[in-house]
Amino acid sequence: MTKTTTPDNRPANPNFSSGPCSKRPGWSAAKLDAQALGRSHRSKIGKSKLAQAIDLTRDVLQVPDDYRIGIVPASDTGAVEMAMWSLLGERGVDMVAWESFGAGWVTDAVKQLKLDNCRKIEAGYGDLPDLNQINFDNDVVFTWNGTTSGVRVPNGDFIPADRKGLTICDATSAAFAQDLAFDKLDVVTFSWQKALGGEGAHGVLILSPRAVERLENYTPAWPLPKIFRLTKGGKLIEGIFKGETINTPSMLAVEDAIDALEWAKSVGGLKGMMDRADANFAAIQNYVDSVDWLENLAVDPATRSNTSVCLKITDPAVQALPDYEQAAFAKAIVSALDKEGVAYDIGAYRDAPSGLRIWAGATVETSDLKALMPWIGYAFEAQKAQLSQAA
Repeated sequence: MTKTTTPDNRPANPNFSSGPCSKRPGWSAAKLDAQALGRSHRSKIGKSKLAQAIDLTRDVLQVPDDYRIGIVPASDTGAVEMAMWSLLGERGVDMVAWESFGAGWVTDAVKQLKLDNCRKIEAGYGDLPDLNQINFDNDVVFTWNGTTSGVRVPNGDFIPADRKGLTICDATSAAFAQDLAFDKLDVVTFSWQKALGGEGAHGVLILSPRAVERLENYTPAWPLPKIFRLTKGGKLIEGIFKGETINTPSMLAVEDAIDALEWAKSVGGLKGMMDRADANFAAIQNYVDSVDWLENLAVDPATRSNTSVCLKITDPAVQALPDYEQAAFAKAIVSALDKEGVAYDIGAYRDAPSGLRIWAGATVETSDLKALMPWIGYAFEAQKAQLSQAA
């Protein structure tokens, strides 16, 4: 049984939010290069900093040389919207979703873009849909890692090399922690605020040669806002992918991203980042496996996220409660840990089943997660004791 006494160890860093996520170990604002701050992003130094962020992204994430990388407005959401509004409509589209953000892209395709030939392939929280249903003659939009469900695709094997449509992948909680199959992906998006522990507001858009070809040979039937426009006169605006951003970026956020990317290189690059996330996930899952009242929301172990780890409380006494009381029970655990200063922002996403969501990306230290898990057990036992007294 989990101890009801206060655990001996406390996490040195209690920041386990799933976005914006914990800063890298040793981060300090004083360590950021301030040369470009207060300068125009169009200045020589401003452009060089933006180009440096792009080059480091290519290096650390191992993006193929013939793929374009651009820094775009409005975080990962802006990058996904830009891709959907600019590329979809040329052929049918399969929208694949199993959590809230994927469901949001479905809504955009069906209700905003009003695409006629649009199929929805969906599953509930905890499961992947049947990926064999996807028709890759169509364009396909999906999330690699479901941030609000903790369910990811295990690999890119389900995507054929000879596909006719484009694959548009929201990879915001997968990039830098999972092995993205770039040869199977035509559009990849993410934001700095996830696995790099960077600041919000900016997204990254990565385009394959096939995606560029579509952009230069297809014009959507709908008008495009200025911040979505990637072509001019039927040609890709190459400057976007060389540091000439569509709108004014935060040079402080750019500098912070450079700092995070340099740190990523120092811990072994992509492999080092993935290894750190895997170790973090193991620290959580090993504890979950040791108790009988907590489970991973992802049913299939092969689909369990190593970044946004979602957990559900399966204790019979809690499960017997009405849904709203189960949610209140989980929120009480979250609140107790917040008050203790051992874990901030670990409640389940508002649209997801009640429970916990713990960020396990590479900027989190494994030792902090090992220290955290007994505290979750402590808070659970304390809350269950209150439940028993109330009964």
